[in-house]
Amino acid sequence: MQSKFEKKQQTENQQDKLPRRDFVQTAGLLIGAGIAGGGMGQALAMSSPPAEEPDSSPIDTSTLRYSDKYWNRDTVARIHGDLDFGKQKFGWYKGTVRGVVPGEKHKQLFGFEGFSFTRLVDVGDGTYQKLLKEVGYYTDLKTGEVMDTYYNPYIDEEVKVVHIANDPFNRVISAFLPKPPSYGGLNADKVPDIPMILPFKEVGNNKVLFQRSIDLFYPSALQPDKWPRESSGKMTQVSEMFNYVFDKDDLANTDITGLHFSGSWGRLTPWLPWMLMGQEATGHIYYDCVQGCYDNMDMMSPQILAYAKEHHPDYFEAPTKWYGPSLSSLEHYALDQTPQPLKKK
Repeated sequence: MQSKFEKKQQTENQQDKLPRRDFVQTAGLLIGAGIAGGGMGQALAMSSPPAEEPDSSPIDTSTLRYSDKYWNRDTVARIHGDLDFGKQKFGWYKGTVRGVVPGEKHKQLFGFEGFSFTRLVDVGDGTYQKLLKEVGYYTDLKTGEVMDTYYNPYIDEEVKVVHIANDPFNRVISAFLPKPPSYGGLNADKVPDIPMILPFKEVGNNKVLFQRSIDLFYPSALQPDKWPRESSGKMTQVSEMFNYVFDKDDLANTDITGLHFSGSWGRLTPWLPWMLMGQEATGHIYYDCVQGCYDNMDMMSPQILAYAKEHHPDYFEAPTKWYGPSLSSLEHYALDQTPQPLKKK
């Protein structure tokens, strides 16, 4: 028996059919746009469905329609949220933050751990709103405690730590590849609509892998003339890398409206503004984290859970409606913090 989401996908596909000639012309335009578009269009490049393998699973794997943009839309929604609309989903990440300086051994500077809660809303036009709140805390590598200050060895100075708290960070999930975030209008890249066909990969042992990344280069919310110590320059250069591992049976089972997964998350970014490195310092920051979505919070460190309950108690509940704007951590920093005076020589 078809689930309600399979029926919806089938209806949308029937409505979406083009005559063969028109389809071939349109496909050529879209593939060309994908090559030239850059940004997220390159990050989530189209791939052919993997070769079928003998399947002993009791789950009907014919539901794995890797080349169907509506299946991909609903699968992304099941990854990032729950298609049981109104139900919220918990996500978690934990790892280390390294300092990378040319000619030096990379330094593990501090830990990083955080979580998010997400809720999906069916807009009714073939798209879903993803409503999210998230926090991320910088921690002492030895104790795991959330830091209020940090001794920055690069500048020989104790600095105030500014944690991440994004409320909200929303986006729209559709049958087309997501556009790069605007970061309040700072990122103005224009990317054409490209069907959502994602590189899922079956690897045996009943597992499916999924990898994506995003590369951004946009004007910084912290311009050097106003933020001489906090700003890394006029432009912000950021890359994020995501890896997901799913059970094939879960992916194929459309009765599972919110997928559990494990994986990793990496981020390359300029020196963090609260480190007060200025524009003269060479190098950058690298986040290296594990991540996952589960039905409980047992994997969270007790220090993180206690700190969040005290300082961000409302972040345990996802938004129920769209509001905004959705700002990056740099934009929040620019709004909430004060430029620090130049260091006396």
